[in-house]
Amino acid sequence: MARPLSRRSLLQAATLAAAVPALSEAATGRAVAAPAAAAAAGIPAAWTVRPFGLEDVRLGRGVFADKRQLMLDHARGYDVNRLLQVFRANAGLATGGAVAPGGWEGLDGEANGNLRGHYTGHFLTMLAQAYRSTKEQVFADRINTMVEALAEVRTALRREPEVLSVAGKFGTAADQVRGSYQYVDLPAAVLGGASAVTLSVWVRPTHDANWTRVFDFGDDTTRYLYLAARNQAGVPRFAITASGPGGEQGLDGTAPLPLNQWSHLAVTIADGTGTLHVNGTAVARNAAMSLTPAALGTLKNNWLGRSNYSADPVFAGAFEGFDVFSRALTAAEITELQSRRAADASTGRGDLVSYAFDETAGGTFADASGRGLTATLRRTWGGPSHPGFLAAYPETQFIDLESRTSPDYTKVWAPYYTAHKILRGLLDAYTATDDDRALDLASGMCDWMHSRLSRLPKTTLQRMWGIFSSGEFGGIVEAICDLHTITDKTEHLALAKLFDLDRLIDACAANTDILDGLHANQHIPIFTGYVRLYDETGEERYLTSAKNFWDMVVPHRMYGIGGTSTGEFWKARDVIAGTLSATTAETCCAYNMLKLSRALFFHAQEPKYMDYYERALYNQVLGSKQDKPDAEKPLVTYFIGLTPGHVRDYTPKQGTTCCEGTGMESATKYQDSVYFAKSDGSALYVNLYSPSTLTWAEKGVTVTQTTGYPREQGSTLTFGGGRASFTLRLRVPSWATAGFRVTVNGRAVRGTPKPGSYFDVSRTWRAGDTVRVALPFRTRVEKALDDPSLQTLFHGPVNLVARSSATEYLKAGLYRDAGLSGDLTASLTPVPGKPLHFTLDGTEWAPFAEGTEDPAHAYFRRAEPKVVFGGRDSGVANPAKADGTTLLEEVWAGAPFRNKGALVARVRSTVDVWVAAGLLSRADGDKVVSTAGAASYEP
Repeated sequence: MARPLSRRSLLQAATLAAAVPALSEAATGRAVAAPAAAAAAGIPAAWTVRPFGLEDVRLGRGVFADKRQLMLDHARGYDVNRLLQVFRANAGLATGGAVAPGGWEGLDGEANGNLRGHYTGHFLTMLAQAYRSTKEQVFADRINTMVEALAEVRTALRREPEVLSVAGKFGTAADQVRGSYQYVDLPAAVLGGASAVTLSVWVRPTHDANWTRVFDFGDDTTRYLYLAARNQAGVPRFAITASGPGGEQGLDGTAPLPLNQWSHLAVTIADGTGTLHVNGTAVARNAAMSLTPAALGTLKNNWLGRSNYSADPVFAGAFEGFDVFSRALTAAEITELQSRRAADASTGRGDLVSYAFDETAGGTFADASGRGLTATLRRTWGGPSHPGFLAAYPETQFIDLESRTSPDYTKVWAPYYTAHKILRGLLDAYTATDDDRALDLASGMCDWMHSRLSRLPKTTLQRMWGIFSSGEFGGIVEAICDLHTITDKTEHLALAKLFDLDRLIDACAANTDILDGLHANQHIPIFTGYVRLYDETGEERYLTSAKNFWDMVVPHRMYGIGGTSTGEFWKARDVIAGTLSATTAETCCAYNMLKLSRALFFHAQEPKYMDYYERALYNQVLGSKQDKPDAEKPLVTYFIGLTPGHVRDYTPKQGTTCCEGTGMESATKYQDSVYFAKSDGSALYVNLYSPSTLTWAEKGVTVTQTTGYPREQGSTLTFGGGRASFTLRLRVPSWATAGFRVTVNGRAVRGTPKPGSYFDVSRTWRAGDTVRVALPFRTRVEKALDDPSLQTLFHGPVNLVARSSATEYLKAGLYRDAGLSGDLTASLTPVPGKPLHFTLDGTEWAPFAEGTEDPAHAYFRRAEPKVVFGGRDSGVANPAKADGTTLLEEVWAGAPFRNKGALVARVRSTVDVWVAAGLLSRADGDKVVSTAGAASYEP
């Protein structure tokens, strides 16, 4: 069967969007005769602009390339087999000695590793983006390794478990990889109703979890006998009971079993006495053990490696030589078993059951006792409900969520969020490499999810998606819609709609703000998905809700750096100062707000979306990546504390967190929104000023942007290739109030650029044409919405932070040297040799984007105790109104001033009002006016 055209191929051929591949005639019946036709068919009709592929925009030298290089080195150096370990273990496959990453990707991590697998998806996306951007074969090779392994995992999950044969004490053994949730199921007749018994087994435990069972024979938690490798004290324990745990007759060892070493365990019961032997030595004896297998009768559950207590962990390690005898072996016989198999010892094989675990294939183990009690390897959870299932843990979290009414991430931690990350990684792998296996895996996952969710009542789905954490599903709707664009399967579009969270959609569509108390990152990516659902269905409520939602976050819940959330949650609207903490601005939130802003811009070219994009990208996202190499960790923040003196943590929590995952993605797609094209090819949007080269294949031109921005206050664009007629749309940032000047080939372009807009230059472009953009920076403050005295400092697009270990808000004044334009730059002293570094009152201020571990102050307390103009002190205290607004603030709110006279007139009129209100004496007012008139000012 012919596969759909890859997104990579279409992007290269027709400048298609990274998120929306087209289909071949073989797959759809629609001809794709030419690049333009492919482009027209391959992007949503609702998009009025489209992005370029990562392969179409090459980063030039600068801060973005430097940060990306650090992440590319990490992508090259990290062992992907460690990521695959949890998948292989879940499928019962050999893990090759790889050690799981740990943290959120390991069974010993937070919440028992219930999120494991998500990081693998992030890593795949990073590799795909790296390959598309650089074409380095190492990234394609690593993608191939991961996709091949995941295909093997799914194949293994589709079939019944098969033995994993390893070297044993005497021959071969059956290994139970930790995380496989496999056990050996024995027939009910295994104990044979014996009144005397010996149970003998060789084990090699690989993990030290308490209460893992070597064997457990019972009906439930009332009638059973078991041997645990470790009890609560960490030593072996045998117990038998007919009346539950309170009636246990037990034997406890004296020392822990060593890990990764073979140990022999034997339990004998006869004549009212039970004995536990470890490695040939009797370590415990109970002369009051009145119960025997005969007293328990025939038991239903007879397991090696699994407990009748469902909360107990499954045994991790290897089994060799399990024998059950209908008599109590002597101490000498047990000693003999230390050096040879039962079959070769004087005891002979167990007469009730005897498994040598010699099998090297299949999922059954032969009984050599002569009783024919074949044992079977099974999973505790049975197996997938659908052949498309793919995960690094059993399907149980998905099942549990369907009946869950409250969050508990130790039981269910966002399984559909993890599924999204894996799905997205596979789609991106397909985009980058045309690997049909990746597409097949992605399509299969969606087939499986549809089979699960389509049978559930709508009320159940609404309840599920409304549960904090457990019901989180991330950007899965976007990924499913992207897949639907490729497969055109009705079930895939239907699946995307099953993630509708009606309460949220309806409220936001009605512009009703219900965000207070919601988990931020659980909800932001939902709306990017709903924008894509609008593309696929035309249902307006999806797009309207997303637009209104964005406006509820920006600026009402946004910090100066572009981040949002405190302790992962949103608080009341317009509360900024009141939410500053050590756990503000979760990095994932910025990543997802960028994606949403981008998606909305495709539909409505409102400059506010790209203004926000620049703010968050050039500040929080850049600053979340530490400026140093590390092969083991990506060095990305989780939270960015905005409290005084906060030091960023680039190795958060236990590692492999969601924010480290999105951080890996962000650092390999910095160029994805520098340029967009009008859908009809009539215009090129320059959204960001960043050193880069665009290859616009559809027009046959290249555009090379040369700049040191934001160290340089401007950029130069040089055209190459052939002639092409289109409008060049240059973004005029909302902060660019000091002028925005454009020349083409040295000649000024007429027009009046307006901050917060796009400035158009229309012409037929030729090779060698040069456009120079000058956008002088001004220094300004942004005030916390709920406390105007708490402010953050910007120089152009650059958020400046004070480097100080003080844990109280620093106080700073800025009006004393303010220019007529309102520019506060003159109050700052540049630091020689350190671009964008300044001093103010003896404290160094630096770009937030620098990924250092210096204690920083992102917010400071504005303090203007005296009325000062142009460095001249009037000697008058700066009075304030009841709401905190000061005289100087009211004066400078009128900036920019066309000349000194306009400023003095503003001072005079303001003073008159304050004097009339009794807020300032006439004498002091005259001093203020006189000082303003005598002072000199920068422009």
